[in-house]
Amino acid sequence: MEIIGTVQKILDLQIYKNNFKKRELLIKTEEQYPQILIIEFILEKTKLLNSLKKDDKIKLFINLKGKKWTTKTGETRFFNSIQGWKIETMTTMTETDRDKTRDKKTETDKTKKEKKRNRNKKPKKPKKPKQEKKPKKEFDELPF
Repeated sequence: MEIIGTVQKILDLQIYKNNFKKRELLIKTEEQYPQILIIEFILEKTKLLNSLKKDDKIKLFINLKGKKWTTKTGETRFFNSIQGWKIETMTTMTETDRDKTRDKKTETDKTKKEKKRNRNKKPKKPKKPKQEKKPKKEFDELPF
């Protein structure tokens, strides 16, 4: 899966038993209803966060993980995590660039709609010039 968003915060490296490493990233998604998500990077993937800084626009490649856990009292619980495994930095667009891109897209959409509309129309036949009617003569309708 992929997520596009802006880096909000990069948390410190955590080291657990058996040299297990984990580092987390807060990202704000770019969608109609933006979300703040925490993405974890483990073991060697923690190094992927070294080149990032706050407000970088990135594309994250992630896996959703679900785990079952039994407490000491025997209660079974489930939890989910989001693990990152690849990061691509994206070019930052200024507001002006965004407006230009949106305007070009709008113009292109209009042109496409116009072409489609014109394609569905039947070509008009050219009108023949009107000829003046000549008055009928008495003998014009005779068979010979």
